[in-house]
Amino acid sequence: MNGINTQQETSLRSRGMLAVMGAQFFSAFGDNALLFATLALLKSERYPDWSQPVMQMLFVAAYILLAPFVGQLADSFAKGRVMMFANSLKLLGALLICFGFDPFVGYTLVGVGAAAYSPAKYGILTELTSGEKLVKANGMMESSTIAAILLGSVSGGVLADWSLMAALAICALTYAVAVAANLFIPALAAARPGQSWNPGAMLRSFYRACAALWHNAETRFSILGTSLFWGAGVTLRFLLVLWVPVALGISDNATPTTLNAMVAIGIVFGAGAAAKLVTLETVRRCMPAGVLIGVMVVIFSMQHSLTSACLLLIVTGALGGFFVVPLNAVLQARGKASVGAGNAIAVQNFGENIAMLTMLGLYTLAVKAGAPAVATGVGFGALFALAIAALWVWRPKAAAR
Repeated sequence: MNGINTQQETSLRSRGMLAVMGAQFFSAFGDNALLFATLALLKSERYPDWSQPVMQMLFVAAYILLAPFVGQLADSFAKGRVMMFANSLKLLGALLICFGFDPFVGYTLVGVGAAAYSPAKYGILTELTSGEKLVKANGMMESSTIAAILLGSVSGGVLADWSLMAALAICALTYAVAVAANLFIPALAAARPGQSWNPGAMLRSFYRACAALWHNAETRFSILGTSLFWGAGVTLRFLLVLWVPVALGISDNATPTTLNAMVAIGIVFGAGAAAKLVTLETVRRCMPAGVLIGVMVVIFSMQHSLTSACLLLIVTGALGGFFVVPLNAVLQARGKASVGAGNAIAVQNFGENIAMLTMLGLYTLAVKAGAPAVATGVGFGALFALAIAALWVWRPKAAAR
């Protein structure tokens, strides 16, 4: 009888994992298609170039401001239902943009939904799997996400060149599908029910979670590594929008999105390789790939051929997938045991989005100052390589085994 119950539970968790991957795919597809469709909207309405990263900074600010609360939200309720609520907020934000409201307001609301969504989508992995399978589950999650980035980015740019309104409408429809997919995720028990919803108490709890993870050598190492990676990744997206017309002489919306898709293709391969070659005990294997990401960006920035640019970005993406997947798994495994998976991911998001906001702010200042796109790319890549090399050299002993 116990064997039958175990088989049923395993089957339920397998179906739950498929539902999570499906919901993640459509949600991430909508995020990436909407970004490029909204950038095309800003371009068509003749907003200044520096307003594009500012829009993303508002999105990122939602993550930072809500970080003390969304981790506890994810751990206080069934994570599948939290994901559905978050995707509903994204749907509302996309509809606001579709119906002509201020795109900055609509995109910020999408950011609020994304902030609530992230701790739940990663935290639920620790409830559906465990141990060394967690690295593989993260590889599946990253592969699903990157496939969505690949298709969503290209679709957003191509559809915007064809019909801006059609592009925005398809983004909203995709979020609606993500909401529906969340219904198939099993209603697992809340990880930490009954937590206080007093804002002061939640802030104190978040501070304690930050302190606990920061004072643990392995989780601090993971947070720093992923923060640098995602800060660089979001900045590279906007750099491509300015780099393409200068380096390649192409001014459409589709080419920057295609180049972003090349990074996504590479990450799929890198994430798969990490799942096979890296475990929680051998995380240090990912560090050389992190340094090489910056080197590839420097070489890429000096290209003038679309073919060579595509190939270099695929390599850059593969290095990125190999670098970030093991670091995510370390944080989830160690965080679940200490502060809860939801709180751990919220703290990670807090660090990552501070890095994004900082890098986007510096990039915005560079654009406003008239810095050349190629020189900006070279400097950006060099600084990233040096930052990862410093993290590698000074990594704590506990995380270096």
